Amino acid sequence: MTASQPNSVRKQGRRDFLKASGAVTAALLAPSALTADTRKKDMPGLPLNPRTPAAMPTRNLGKTGYKVGIFSLGGQASLERPNNFDVAVPIVERALDLGVNYIDTSSIYGGPDRWSEQYVGKVMAKRRSEAFLATKTKERTRDGSMRMIDKSLELLDTDHVDLWQLHDIGTMTDVNEVFAKGGAMEALLEMQQQKVVRYIGITGHYRPDALMECIHRHDFDTILMAVNAADPHHYSFNEALLPLAVEKQMGIIGMKVPGRGRLLSTWTPPTIEQQKHSWEGMTIQTDKPGTLKMREAMFYTLSRPVSTVIIGCDTIAQLEENVQLARDFTPLNDKQQTELVARAEPCAKPSLFFRFYDRP
Repeated sequence: MTASQPNSVRKQGRRDFLKASGAVTAALLAPSALTADTRKKDMPGLPLNPRTPAAMPTRNLGKTGYKVGIFSLGGQASLERPNNFDVAVPIVERALDLGVNYIDTSSIYGGPDRWSEQYVGKVMAKRRSEAFLATKTKERTRDGSMRMIDKSLELLDTDHVDLWQLHDIGTMTDVNEVFAKGGAMEALLEMQQQKVVRYIGITGHYRPDALMECIHRHDFDTILMAVNAADPHHYSFNEALLPLAVEKQMGIIGMKVPGRGRLLSTWTPPTIEQQKHSWEGMTIQTDKPGTLKMREAMFYTLSRPVSTVIIGCDTIAQLEENVQLARDFTPLNDKQQTELVARAEPCAKPSLFFRFYDRP
């Protein structure tokens, strides 16, 4: 199926995929055979952006067999703003030009219109083979998630995604709902068996326990988790969740690297009143900037055992800066990481605002 085919043909192809049957080989890829793709013989080969090796260091995305650049494009910031095609689409294009080979989005980014998937889809229509494409379902039921993936395929202009994730697993209520009879896990497994999604994963930034329970219940391929220098101060993911993911040889994608800017000394705080009316400031408000440079924030997270980090970008200049930081990256030693964690303490709560919501 190619971008040049009529939409009617392509949509029929998606329906055929959704109705198709198939089986998944149970064996996981051995670390010594990371270049193999034995689990998905009916799918296209893994994406390949030929610019990546020269652009930045790469790491294994767990046991998937994919070599991912250490900086990846997040699906928020400019990519979630309404009617922002003139800004968002060039950012996606430029990311691929610069060697980025992993793009993150979600069915809830950009509200009901799913702007993020729309923007990414404009680029995927002609450059699908260059990017490992990841999206998510926030729905907790099988049927709701099936509707989500069908629409994601349409908006992303593709017949398959490389990674489909359970979005924002935060509490045991989430866990029990997705693993219940008729829960979202049924949709993820069915779509993986039918070769509509290549790999399946979980995401979360609230508290570690629910994510750890998910890992104990199923052998997920990846985890997208909040990892930044403020993390050790409140409900740390570093303490037990990150080591568990490493033990399971999962692909680990770090997010919230600058804490929506609040970790950075260059951040200009909105007024407290503005913060109260923003979804990201409903729990923790602050009138002070952060304490770290972007270089320090990114180098801290990349010095943890992650495969890559996703960061949303507002401008092409910001994107280019992040790619350059990835190119320049050298690991921090334990002493340097400890020093950054200590420096992050004064702005830790604002930088971890997502861990302080009231949730069921």
